[in-house]
Amino acid sequence: MENKKNGIEWFEKENFWITFAPIMFDDARWAEAPDVAEYVMKLADLQKGDSVLDAGCGLGRISVELALLGFDVTGVDIIKAELDAARDSAAAEGVPLNLVQADLRNFSSDKKFDCAVNLYTSFGYCDTIEEDMMILKSIAGALKTGGTFIMECTSRESAIKYWTAGEDFDRAGYHVHTEFGVVGAWEGLRSKWVLTDDNGKKIEHEFVQRLYAADDLCRRMIACGFKSANVYGDFDLSPYDEHLRTMIVISKK
Repeated sequence: MENKKNGIEWFEKENFWITFAPIMFDDARWAEAPDVAEYVMKLADLQKGDSVLDAGCGLGRISVELALLGFDVTGVDIIKAELDAARDSAAAEGVPLNLVQADLRNFSSDKKFDCAVNLYTSFGYCDTIEEDMMILKSIAGALKTGGTFIMECTSRESAIKYWTAGEDFDRAGYHVHTEFGVVGAWEGLRSKWVLTDDNGKKIEHEFVQRLYAADDLCRRMIACGFKSANVYGDFDLSPYDEHLRTMIVISKK
């Protein structure tokens, strides 16, 4: 997958997220968070006080909204700066939020959760498929029997449907130029981001996301410890067909 440099994955680097998080999580992503949290509540049939694991919580975009709905939320992320931002957001909203700095590839928890989420295409960036599967096994291991796991992810099918060669826009004080390319037989999506500030200084970053076909990913989830895995075209449980908008996988432990 070519994501690792000097033995470190790009998503483990704190400086990357300090610069790029405001670019990747734009106003639209923040605005949709309350609705996404409501969908999670309904899809997992959660009751107030139930426990939720936000696996790869980042800035706490969804964690805080779930806490506002009355759930016992634990957010896990590898980046301290992201967790600090999530903690500040929770404090500003006046809600409790449990935050854990950990690598999801080897995360384990004595506490078992009613629900786990991994949202906004936060999966498929490890150097190997085996490491991706380690994340799924960790999440399965953290769920109660009968618990629900909800994943939102760019799939092979959605990447093909919404393919674009790149775009240009201005955000967070930068002009942003993106370029996208296909790796192998649609096995991955290569993304190159170039940020240019007002003084002409450029910051470049390139990474590859592994693209799983929906049926393949569902089979792999069951092999990783889930009893079932069903795929949908959006949070509204619309069919995963030619009209898909994203990939939502709902698994039961």
